[in-house]
Amino acid sequence: MATLIGSVLVGACSVVGIRGGTEEPPFTVIGRDGQPALEFRQYDARLAVETTIDAGEMAARSEGFKRLAAYIFGRNAGGNRIAMTAPVAQAVTLTMTAPVSQSGSTIRFFLPKTVIAENAPRPIDDNVRLVTIPAETVAVLRFAGSTSPQAVAQYQSQLVSALQGTAWQASGAPYVWFYDPPWTLPPFRRSEAVVPVMRR
Repeated sequence: MATLIGSVLVGACSVVGIRGGTEEPPFTVIGRDGQPALEFRQYDARLAVETTIDAGEMAARSEGFKRLAAYIFGRNAGGNRIAMTAPVAQAVTLTMTAPVSQSGSTIRFFLPKTVIAENAPRPIDDNVRLVTIPAETVAVLRFAGSTSPQAVAQYQSQLVSALQGTAWQASGAPYVWFYDPPWTLPPFRRSEAVVPVMRR
């Protein structure tokens, strides 16, 4: 009963952006700069599970989340449940195929720090894979409100533009991190446009 009540309270709090101790990958803030203000972070290597969906951004986000949620909820070789973490990452790709271009997305969950490559359950869905994300430095622009493809693209553009005049430059394509469930009210959402960077 106590567990049920706790789950209900956590769910209710998430409506207004209160997060109940969900684990996030640790990082070190190494600077802030730019206009709008960007945060520069250093992340160590970390383990993740990901899937790629050939569909529009919203459809890919939904289907990708379902696949990865199935993995952490026990659809893996060991039948093990793994704690949900934040953020959920989405990187959009554009593949040029004659006569049209096709968009897709890679959706990624970062795994808890107690899960390492040696003990991570093997996916049984061929569309789900374990990956080690190398250590990286990223620039981050935090935003609230809409997470539509148009809004995400706008903030990613602002992020890349804000790097001009700083000591940093993009070293890869931008992507996005989502920290809240879909039912969180837009003004209370935490989302971040992210891009890997290197010093000029």
